[in-house]
Amino acid sequence: MSDPAATAPKMESAAVAAFLRANPDWLAHNPELYRILTPPNRVHGEVLADHMAAMVHAERAHAAAMEERADDVLAAGRAAAGMASRVQEAVLALLRAADPLDCVTGEIPSILAVDSAHLCIEAIMPGTLPLPEGTVAGLLGGRQVLFRDTVTDARRLHAEAAGLAGHDALVLVPAHGPPALLALLARDRTVLDPVRGAGALAFLGRAIAAAMGRSWGGR
Repeated sequence: MSDPAATAPKMESAAVAAFLRANPDWLAHNPELYRILTPPNRVHGEVLADHMAAMVHAERAHAAAMEERADDVLAAGRAAAGMASRVQEAVLALLRAADPLDCVTGEIPSILAVDSAHLCIEAIMPGTLPLPEGTVAGLLGGRQVLFRDTVTDARRLHAEAAGLAGHDALVLVPAHGPPALLALLARDRTVLDPVRGAGALAFLGRAIAAAMGRSWGGR
């Protein structure tokens, strides 16, 4: 009496062999499977040589894809570290500045490598851009940082730099007074990339609020 446990693998193998015979080009259309197949120990004729070549090609393609992915991860990491470093320099500039608002518009753009920076607030305050009530909440929607590739309100948020509008980042400045945000504008999208520095920019928003003493009516 045959052992069912021993018979099952033979039946499965026969089914696989029958399927491949009926579909001789199936592996050619599913080359990723070559990576998990065990190659023949020796090459006997052109057919096996082609299969081994296909397996080698699939492994090389996988290795190249992994290398490219690793390069992308390293590049993103370096970019994020670069934004974090620039934000640190911006915070130090705020600490040194006699007037934080002058620092925001005068020093921070060059430090962050953006084209312009403006502090926008839902109030009338010298050195800032006034916003209608509810604008900050309407734009940010509860987020600390919003990156945009389409800028439709450039004049309101970026003033004289509106003509440069390409990509911007809106950063919540969490003051106790009227709602406010930092509007950063860049023509180069890579400067304001969501992957690179949302956390760092959120920290910069908090640092600006601290530098202003969170007393927006004191000017």
